[in-house]
Amino acid sequence: MSSKTSYKYCIILTLLLCCCLHDFCIAGSNETDRLALLEIKAKISNDPLGVLSTRSWNRSVHFCQWYGVSCAPRHPRVISLKLTSSKLSGFLSPFVGNLSFLNTLDLNHNNFFGTIPLELGRLNRLQVLWLHYNAFEGHIPPSISACTSLIDIALDNNRLVGEIPSQFSSLLNIQFLSLSQNNLIGKIPSWVGNFSSLIGLYILENNLVGDIPESLGKLESLKVLAVPGNRLSGLVPPSIFNLTSLSQFDVGGNLLEGTLPSNLGTSLPYLSWFDITSNKFNGFLPNSISNSSNLQVLELSSNHFQGHVPSLNKLVNLQVLEIFDNSFMGDLTFISTLANSTNLKMLEIFNNNFRGKFPSIICNFSMLIDLQMGGNYIDGEIPSCIENLVHLDTFTADNNQLHGVIPEGIGKLVNLSLLGLNDNQLSGNIPSSIGNISMLANLILYENKLEGHIPLTLENCRYLLNLSISNNNLSGKLPTQLFNIISLYAMDLSNNHLMGSIPEEIGQLKNLVFFDVSVNNFSGVIPNSLGDCLGLVSLSMKKNYLQGSIPDGLKALKSLKKLDLSQNNLSGEIPGFLASLPLQMLNISFNIDLEGEIPQGGIFSNSSGFSLFGNARLCGGVIELKLRECKFKTHSKKRVGHKGRTIMAVLFGVLGVVLMVALLVSLYCLHYRKTKKQHTPSDDHLENYPNLSYNSLLKATNGFSAENLLGRGTFGVVYKGTLDDQDTSIIAIKMFNLEQGGASKSFLAECGILRNIRHRNLVKVITVCSSIDHQGTDFKAMVYEYMVNGSLEEWLHPKTNDTTPNINNAPRHLNLRHRLDVIVDVASALEYLHYHCGTPIVHCDLKPSNVLLDKEMVARVSDFGLAKFLLKNSDNSHTNQPSSSLGVRGTIGYTPPEYGVGNELSTKGDVYSFGIMLLEMFTGKKPTNHMFCGGISLHDYVKQALPGPVLDILDHDLLQDLDEEDINRKRVLLEGLISILEIAITCSSQLPNERSDMRDVSKMLSSIRNTLLNPNYRIQEGIN
Repeated sequence: MSSKTSYKYCIILTLLLCCCLHDFCIAGSNETDRLALLEIKAKISNDPLGVLSTRSWNRSVHFCQWYGVSCAPRHPRVISLKLTSSKLSGFLSPFVGNLSFLNTLDLNHNNFFGTIPLELGRLNRLQVLWLHYNAFEGHIPPSISACTSLIDIALDNNRLVGEIPSQFSSLLNIQFLSLSQNNLIGKIPSWVGNFSSLIGLYILENNLVGDIPESLGKLESLKVLAVPGNRLSGLVPPSIFNLTSLSQFDVGGNLLEGTLPSNLGTSLPYLSWFDITSNKFNGFLPNSISNSSNLQVLELSSNHFQGHVPSLNKLVNLQVLEIFDNSFMGDLTFISTLANSTNLKMLEIFNNNFRGKFPSIICNFSMLIDLQMGGNYIDGEIPSCIENLVHLDTFTADNNQLHGVIPEGIGKLVNLSLLGLNDNQLSGNIPSSIGNISMLANLILYENKLEGHIPLTLENCRYLLNLSISNNNLSGKLPTQLFNIISLYAMDLSNNHLMGSIPEEIGQLKNLVFFDVSVNNFSGVIPNSLGDCLGLVSLSMKKNYLQGSIPDGLKALKSLKKLDLSQNNLSGEIPGFLASLPLQMLNISFNIDLEGEIPQGGIFSNSSGFSLFGNARLCGGVIELKLRECKFKTHSKKRVGHKGRTIMAVLFGVLGVVLMVALLVSLYCLHYRKTKKQHTPSDDHLENYPNLSYNSLLKATNGFSAENLLGRGTFGVVYKGTLDDQDTSIIAIKMFNLEQGGASKSFLAECGILRNIRHRNLVKVITVCSSIDHQGTDFKAMVYEYMVNGSLEEWLHPKTNDTTPNINNAPRHLNLRHRLDVIVDVASALEYLHYHCGTPIVHCDLKPSNVLLDKEMVARVSDFGLAKFLLKNSDNSHTNQPSSSLGVRGTIGYTPPEYGVGNELSTKGDVYSFGIMLLEMFTGKKPTNHMFCGGISLHDYVKQALPGPVLDILDHDLLQDLDEEDINRKRVLLEGLISILEIAITCSSQLPNERSDMRDVSKMLSSIRNTLLNPNYRIQEGIN
């Protein structure tokens, strides 16, 4: 045999040997995979669908044919294990690491728990790892970084903790990384910017902090950046807005800030989803956004945007537009530019400063599901064409200035679940067609001028949860059909003219939690069947004509926390079972026929938790009530003599006269009550607020310590406090000095005013406290929302030794932007008080120290201790009250001159005070400055300077805003300031009839601000 032939045989033998070895290896590995699969099955504790049963994983059949298992076509090795959505429960066995040829592991949408096995790191061929929607816990195994072939990782919707492993930086082939909805901490690693193939980055709803790395701006293939619901902060790197492939940008629910680039719409041509909701972005919405023709979702809500919304005419694919909770202004013309957006499904623009008529073009968006427009200044009528929006699920236009009637066609919106039109000026009847909306869950129409009867057709709204139609002019009886809606959770019918008895059928509402029929004309007895409403938490029936005793059926209400039966005609004894209920507030005041001993224990142990005023026939109770002792005497059988009969005759005669007078007074009050719906302060000032005890306020302020003192006023002091059960809930407590003359009257007045008003630029009262201190003396306080930025006075005139920073840790100085915002806010508040409260309210003490600033520097008018209602005559004119009733207790420098000579109070007085405050804000000089003497006032000082050298009289802190190189821009700013000062001069005229009214003032100031904040004439942003 030749050497050449021998060489050929050697090659053949070698090949045969390799084949044998390969077959041997394959056979051996075959068994390894089978055993690994059986070990995985063994760790599954629950298989309700039977996907791993003996039929699906039959041992007599090769494992490559088992359910969810795929093998390579050339050899029987497992390359894919897919058990998605199989409802499996149990641990993932570490033997999964023995499936060495595995390239896809898909176990998503199951209930695997425990930790992710470290052995996954042995799968060096793995490309797809889908473990999302399970219950895995612990840290992400760093060993996964050894799977360098991975292109898709989905670990979202588990319970993973810790940081993103730094070892993941080696996964350079990754295209999709999804770690959302876990409990991950730390930062977004900067090395993610090295994943040049990355297409989608999803890290939603974790606890990540820090900045968005600048390195992400290098990811030229990135299409999706979704990191909402974390605590990311700082600015978005500008380079990210230049990633031309980006189609989805979602950073909502973080702490990011800054402005949007002016070229946003052109630099991201494929953008379809843009969500920056709930951050701190500010400035203006760039006009270029209209160029994003692929945009389907635009969500900018809960930021600090302002100015006008630009034209959106090119957003033909837009489906969602959410811009609520910002400071956008102007009219609603931008909605008409959406005419071609025929697929629009969500339009949410509530809580902005939009004005103008209700745009009827909205009726053309036939696919609309969600329409929310509340919290603006929209007026006009709801167009009848609203009936075209047959897909609507939510329709809210609350807190606007709408008038007219609710269109009858509203009943065609059969898919509607929420209808909210409260706080408007709507009139007419509640349309009976509402009964056609069978899916309606929330009907909220309170604070309007609706009249007529409650429609019987509401019975057809079988899923109604919340019926709130209070503060209207509804009349008639309470229809029994209403109590067939067994789903009702809350029913508020208060402050109407409803009459008749409360039907026994109310006991059918087993799910009722809140029931309020106060301030109506109901009569008869309290139905015993109320005790069948076992879930009741709050029951208010005050100010009616209810009679009889408090029914025993109420003893079954084991969840009842608030019970108000005050100002009725109830009689008999206070039942002892009230002491066994978990009541936190009980008011049975002014039921003069209640008698007998006050029960012991429970709510009756805490004098600040209940009110019994006006019930002279009660006795006993806790010592703080200072009531007479209960004495039970037997009647004497001795004959009454002639002298005794004479005395008794005189007494009965006097009693008869007293009763006659009382009857006449009662008839007058009844007539007055039926003919006038007049809000005035009264002794029932606690009726709308739960009580806080003296002890809780004492503890909240650390014993009213000096370090918590915020300021002093005429009638008391204001403290900062923290409630026990909410360590982060900071409040402001105004404690009245009742020894000061007029303090008690001021307390009642402020309660009476604040319970009837609600506006974004008025201070929000949380509750009141009327109690007794540790010395047994009366204690009265009001608890307000704490304004973290203090008062306008502190910003205009910071004390030289005041080192207190503002919320941004910057010195207390206001720039032009914020002064413009404040004057518009205050003007809006006064316009509301004067013209939108039904009965005009005069503040009487407007000044910088009574204007508070919240954390967003939004102005809130406060201190209504001197405020007055202007009563209405029979001819609908308003009777102004003489200022002598006030004692002219306004503040020197801000009080109008006519009050000093006893003239009547009027809204023009507030206009004067506003004008003076306006002059002070832009000159920096108080009206009581020593320079104003010898007949020269702040008004005269400014008037003499106009329209000439205005720069000489401006506050020095404003001059830096006017230091502009652009002559045109500077001219616009100066003209705007001159216009503001001219308005202030008109407002502070000596004669009331020469002053403007607040409707015109508010409109003019808003227009000036809009001009000065126009993008073409931007002024410096932020608090300087």
